[in-house]
Amino acid sequence: MSDMELINELSRRELSEDEVYIFPVKLCDNETDRDCERFSIAALEKLAELFVGRTGIFDHKASSSNQTARIFSCEVKREPEKRTRSGEVYTYLLARAYMMRTEGNKDLIAEIDGGIKKEVSVSCAVKRRVCSLCGADVRKSPCSHVKGQYYGGKLCEVILDEPTDAYEWSFVAIPAQVGAGITKAHGGASDDSAVKALREMLDGSMSEVSKAKRDIISEIVRLGQFTVPAYDGDAVKAMCESMDISGLIAFKERTRSLAKPEKVSGILGSSEDEEESDGGECEERIGLFRLGRRK
Repeated sequence: MSDMELINELSRRELSEDEVYIFPVKLCDNETDRDCERFSIAALEKLAELFVGRTGIFDHKASSSNQTARIFSCEVKREPEKRTRSGEVYTYLLARAYMMRTEGNKDLIAEIDGGIKKEVSVSCAVKRRVCSLCGADVRKSPCSHVKGQYYGGKLCEVILDEPTDAYEWSFVAIPAQVGAGITKAHGGASDDSAVKALREMLDGSMSEVSKAKRDIISEIVRLGQFTVPAYDGDAVKAMCESMDISGLIAFKERTRSLAKPEKVSGILGSSEDEEESDGGECEERIGLFRLGRRK
């Protein structure tokens, strides 16, 4: 079908080509955005269907007086020679929209043609938000991975999958996604209670993870004092802050293996000072352990 045939399927009367202004809109893609989120390719294919007929507004302000244009066709495009940050073939949604040529929007048409009004954003709902590292649906079964953090050199991202609705698209000044300019709304008002519960669950999980990290770091700092006489606990603690749980556990076990057995042997021993063989160190009991240190 021609552009005008598609447009006239949406209009109340048959419009002529001279009455409408037609322009392409790059809605969204599968590149990682500023929020460390990205659409799956399957999601883009579904959104191509959902966005047909959706209205274009400004800054996501849902008002009938703010309606400006409407999408009459949308398709998935691929650039095989280009790869995304995650290694996928770069894939995006290219829509075609129209608006009526009137005195009221002639300045907007000029701004679109001049490249002033360019960035756009979409509002849609998705059923699944998937961790890129372990595949967990973070909405139903949150995992321990934190979006935006690196694990073994891999960035944790949230993959947006299984779209259920497309609400609108907007002209915006600063979009979240660099290439297409995406601002996403995941779910409508009916999801509010679920989102609140999920956030509370994640907050609790993150609190437990933070406590576990603090405990492991404290153990590493304590064990490290048995490895070398001149030990900078503050420097080691600062280095440990950037590690994840698995890295900290491995580091703790390595530090434990390097700790001198004779330095840790004061469990339930005498609290009296004992002379070291070189006469330059003393041991004092702290809790159940005695730490070697310089006088």
